[in-house]
Amino acid sequence: MKLRVKGNSLRIRVTQGELAQFAAAGRVAERVEFGGGAVLTYALVRDAGIAAMRSTFRNNTIEIQVPEAAARQWCRSEDVTLTATYSTPEGEMRLLVEKDFGCLAVREGEDESDNFPNPNQTC
Repeated sequence: MKLRVKGNSLRIRVTQGELAQFAAAGRVAERVEFGGGAVLTYALVRDAGIAAMRSTFRNNTIEIQVPEAAARQWCRSEDVTLTATYSTPEGEMRLLVEKDFGCLAVREGEDESDNFPNPNQTC
């Protein structure tokens, strides 16, 4: 899983294997270990108790929560993106969850073996 943070925007990209895990278990997560015991976890979570996507940050964990029906539809469809924007006391938060496509140009050191086939790939 890849996480991009820019201002009040969170974007997660998932591979085919991660999508399968999310579909089966309702959760997929990654950890960033900074050393000295400092860890940041980020997770994509299916939640039957919510009506719209939202995010939380607690105990060094970022969670993007997706409503159950939307998550199941996304997992079994050709849809690429789930998106939401919601208001916080500090402003707007934008969430984007995407299926991760392989790049069109080979990039040194990138393992894209589990990425979704890029629909713009010509060869």
